[in-house]
Amino acid sequence: QKNLLLQYREKKSNESDLRDSLYNISMYLSLHYKKKVILLIDEYDVPLQSAFMHDYYDEMIMFMKNIFSSALKTNNALERGVLTGCLQIAKESIFTGLNNFTVRSITSQYGGEYFGFTQNEINETLNYYNLSDKKEEIKEWYDGYLFGEREIYNPWSSMNYILELLGNIEYPAISFWANTSGNDIVRQYIENSTQTMKKEFELLINGKSIIKKIVPELTYREMRFETKEDMNDDIYSFLLYTGYLKIQDKVYDENGKQITDTYKLVIPNKEVKTIYDNIFMKWFDEYQRVKRNTFINELINGNVINAIDYLSDVLENSISYYDNYESFYHGFMIGFLKADGYEVKSNRESGKGRFDIELIPARKTKTCIIIECKHSFHEDDLIEDSQKGAKQIETNDYLKSFERKGYRQVLGYGISFYKKQCYITKV
Repeated sequence: QKNLLLQYREKKSNESDLRDSLYNISMYLSLHYKKKVILLIDEYDVPLQSAFMHDYYDEMIMFMKNIFSSALKTNNALERGVLTGCLQIAKESIFTGLNNFTVRSITSQYGGEYFGFTQNEINETLNYYNLSDKKEEIKEWYDGYLFGEREIYNPWSSMNYILELLGNIEYPAISFWANTSGNDIVRQYIENSTQTMKKEFELLINGKSIIKKIVPELTYREMRFETKEDMNDDIYSFLLYTGYLKIQDKVYDENGKQITDTYKLVIPNKEVKTIYDNIFMKWFDEYQRVKRNTFINELINGNVINAIDYLSDVLENSISYYDNYESFYHGFMIGFLKADGYEVKSNRESGKGRFDIELIPARKTKTCIIIECKHSFHEDDLIEDSQKGAKQIETNDYLKSFERKGYRQVLGYGISFYKKQCYITKV
């Protein structure tokens, strides 16, 4: 104990309190209890993520390197250290020189049952609280994580849901994790993703799988990008390690041999899917806001080709839920056209029939726009179907009722849709 105290005093005099904080507290505990210390460091990489997001990553690397070297490498008071985090520790430079450690990751064959609740543990908990009839719901929302061969429930969300059910048996399952997990990096990648990545995210949201090679020892430095061209598939490794994706299955070559570090990936459960939905909806709302006024102005000016380009761009950047039918595009256009200075009405009586959408300006000196939406069953039908929509507006006298109300100009357009393509015909 005397030698330990002398070592502590010598080290204390040479290093700052903050950098040496974990070393200090382990020494205090060891001197007081006359036992070596087990040091638990939870979410060690959260400071690294924050530093990565706010551009002081290199400084944080150096700072944490000093902390962990002091606490885990040159600490005679240490019995054992345990670190948890999203990214593996082996490759990051903050662990330079650290040895004799064992890694338990999402793909390890050992230890998976300790990362969350197993099916048996969930069953026992639900039986204890007489909530067995909620088994399927809790499975759909909070199960789905795979550690090695072990299927695991999200413990935080599972317990929060059970707690709410004890107060109200009708309490709906929600995403508890969405408000506790930092998803800034995910949001940035989605907002800046290439068209290829957007299509892959679309597959995931629609319950499909994608095949990706996973980087076992990913660092935040490798995820840095300046332009879309810099982006790469490392984001999928990050999404797997942070719980936004799960391994559905291993991938094998034509000879039946497993391809190293390559997996089928899917969204784990409903809870995580709502996080994707919310990120995409927020991003797409902002994207539409930029595009809509220009699109409306192109319609007002009769610039059909420009209007097609703008609407096609919006469709291309949207996330489809395979609702490829007329009412889907009808609802999509209603949401897209909600702009300041205009009132959007839908399926109103006018003339001899019912039009789809009317865009009414606040002043009658402005231009009123009538739109008839059509769903094409084939790409080759786009032009003809948009012409049918325009003809329907003309035949049923949709425009005349607005002209009689004194609007300076009333324009009609037939718009046809096929998947993420469109065509516009002016009346």
